[in-house]
Amino acid sequence: MQNAGMEALGLSWRYLAFEVQPEKLREALEEAKEMKLIGVNLTVPHKLLAVEMMDALDESAQTWGAVNTVRFEAKDAKGAWRPLREITGMPQEVRAHGFNTDAEAITRALHEDLQLDVRGAKILLLGAGGAGRTAALKLAADGAGELFLVNRTQGKAEAVAGEIRERWPTVRVTVGYPSGTVELVLNATSLGLKADDPLPCDGERFSLRKAGAVYDMVYRPAETPLLAEAKKAGCRVANGITMLLYQGARALELWSGRKAPVGVMRAALLKSVYG
Repeated sequence: MQNAGMEALGLSWRYLAFEVQPEKLREALEEAKEMKLIGVNLTVPHKLLAVEMMDALDESAQTWGAVNTVRFEAKDAKGAWRPLREITGMPQEVRAHGFNTDAEAITRALHEDLQLDVRGAKILLLGAGGAGRTAALKLAADGAGELFLVNRTQGKAEAVAGEIRERWPTVRVTVGYPSGTVELVLNATSLGLKADDPLPCDGERFSLRKAGAVYDMVYRPAETPLLAEAKKAGCRVANGITMLLYQGARALELWSGRKAPVGVMRAALLKSVYG
C-alpha cells in the first residue's frame, strides 16, 4: 500500500517492515534518527510505549494518548523544525515527531463502510487495550450517546471509562454488556486472527441480534467468525481494511506533504491482503 502510494507520487522512497521487540523500541527509534529515515509507523504494542519516547507530540497523539506514525524532522536555516524531506544535506540533530492517524480512520471507516454516524449512537466496544482505548476516546469525542466497554481485564475497561467520564462527562459509559439494543458492536481485540479463536463477544451475555451493525478491526481473514455470526443475525458488517487504508494514507501525507493517492493505495492493499 505505502510503496504503491510512494511510486504514484514519484517519490524515490521505500517502505520496509522491521520486527522490533518492545524493550528495543527506544533504541530502534534512535537508530532510525541516525539513519535519517523520513518516518516510521508503529504497531501493537509500540503505540502506547512510544508516547514517552517522542521529542514532540502532535495534538492527535496528545488527545488519543498513542503514537502510530512518526515523522523525523530537523532544523532549517532559520532554526525551525521541518520534515526531513525538506532538509538538504545531512543534519546533525534529528527529532521524532509523533502523530496518531488511527482515530480519524476509525470514524471515517464506520461512515464509509456502514453508513454509521456515531453521534448519539449506543455502541458496544470489545477491547480496551491500545486500539480499543483509542476507539473509545474517539467515539466519545464524536458524541456517542452511550458506550459499553467490555475487556478481558476489567480494570483496563474501568480505566478507560474513568477517562471518558472525566473528559466527556455528557457521554454515558458503562463497563459491561448492554441489556438492550445497540447501533454498533465494534471489535478492537485481536480475537479472530486465528481460526480457532473464540468469539470476542459473549453470546450468552449479548445477542448479536440486538446489534444494527458489527465492525471488526481484524481484516484478515476478510470474514472473521464474529462477522459470520453477525451476518446470520442480520447485521450490517464490515472489517478493518478501510481503517487500515485511511490511517496509512494519512501517514503518507504527513511524511510527503502531499495528498495521498487513496485509490492506488486501496487497490494495492486489497491485492496484497486478499490476493
